[in-house]
Amino acid sequence: MLQEITIAIVGPGVMGKTIATSLIQTGRILPGRIIMAGPNLERLKQLQAELGLQWSASNAEAASAADVVILAVKPQRLDQAARSLKGALKPGTLVISILAGAPLAALEQKLETRCLVRAMPNTPARIGMGITVWTKAADVDETQHEIAAEIMRTFGDEIFVADEGYLDMATALSGTGPAYVFLFMEAMIDAGVHMGFPRRIAEQLVVQTLRGSTEFYLQSRGHPAQLRDDVTSPGGTSAEALYYLEKAGFRTAISRAIWAAYQRGIELGKGISKQGLEG
Repeated sequence: MLQEITIAIVGPGVMGKTIATSLIQTGRILPGRIIMAGPNLERLKQLQAELGLQWSASNAEAASAADVVILAVKPQRLDQAARSLKGALKPGTLVISILAGAPLAALEQKLETRCLVRAMPNTPARIGMGITVWTKAADVDETQHEIAAEIMRTFGDEIFVADEGYLDMATALSGTGPAYVFLFMEAMIDAGVHMGFPRRIAEQLVVQTLRGSTEFYLQSRGHPAQLRDDVTSPGGTSAEALYYLEKAGFRTAISRAIWAAYQRGIELGKGISKQGLEG
C-alpha cells in the first residue's frame, strides 16, 4: 500500500531519520518516494546521501507533493512548522504527528485539517523494536487508517486506541519508558563496578540479564510477581536485595515517576492548546 504513495517527513532530526530508515529498510516504500523537509541543508544532503531519499528546504513544497505528511519536529517548533504547512496541504492529505503532548484539537486548529493521526512511538523504534500507541481524528478514512498502521508497524508493534487520553498515558509509560530502563541499567552497572567488576563485564552481565529476563517473561507468560517469587529463596540473596528495594520505596518511586511524567504530558498539551487559542 505504501509503495504507491509519497511521504513527506517534516523534521530531519533523530526521529525523522528513524522513520525514513524504518520505511526504507522494511521495503515498505522506495527511497525516492520519501521527501525529507527542514531548514538544515547540510543535514538534508547528508540524509539523501545515506538513504537515497528526496529533500526540500521548504516544508510547504514537500507537503504539497505528498499524500502523507509526518510531523517529526520538536514540540516547541510546532507553531513554526504549522505556519509553514498551513495552506500547503492538499485536501485529504493525511498528517501524522509524533509530537509529545500535542492534542488533536490543537493540531487541527494550527494545521486547518481534520485528517490527522496522533502517535507516540518510543526509542527502540530506531531498531524496529518499538511500540507505538496511536489514534486518529474523525476525517481519517479506512484506507488512511491502514496506511497509518502500516507506517507504525515499521517501528515495531502498534496499538490503535479510540480514546486520545491514552496517548498521554503512553507517553509516560512507553514513550518515556526507555529512560527508566536505562537509568536502572546504569545503576546496576555502577553497582557491579563498585563491587569490583571491570565495567565491561558489569555491562555484559546487566544487559544479558535484562534481555534474558524479558525473553523468559515473554515465553513463560507468567505474572511478574510469580516469576520474581520463583527466584526468591527464603532468607537468600534475592530476598535480602528485594527487602532493601521495598524499604527504599523502589516500587513507589517508579509509580510516582510515571505519574509525574503523565501529569507533565497533560500540562504540555494544555500549553500547546492555549498557544493555539492565543495565536
